[in-house]
Amino acid sequence: MKECNWHNDCKFQTAMNTQKVKTCFTITFTTEQYDRARSYVEEMKKHRNRVYWLGKEGKTDEELVIEQIAHRILSGFYNSEPFTAGKQIIRMDSAVHG
Repeated sequence: MKECNWHNDCKFQTAMNTQKVKTCFTITFTTEQYDRARSYVEEMKKHRNRVYWLGKEGKTDEELVIEQIAHRILSGFYNSEPFTAGKQIIRMDSAVHG
C-alpha cells in the first residue's frame, strides 16, 4: 500500500486494473442534516458489530457525523430534486493516480 501526500488520510490500494481518483469536496449542510447525522451516529454506537464501523476506528463523533453528512449528500439521500447536490457541493479538488 502506498500513501498519497496529496491528502493526509488518502491511502491507495491496488484492486483490479483500474485508475484511482481521490477527491475532496467542500459541502454545505443544514442544521437538520447535521442533527439527523448525529442521531444516526448515536444509534450506530449501540451496534458496535455492524459493518458501519469498518474503517472508522479512532474517529471522533464529529468526524463520524461529518462523514455521514457527506456520504448522504454525495450518494443522493438528501437530493429530492435533481439539482440539490449541485447547491450543496461548492468545491471539488481531485488527484489522479494510475
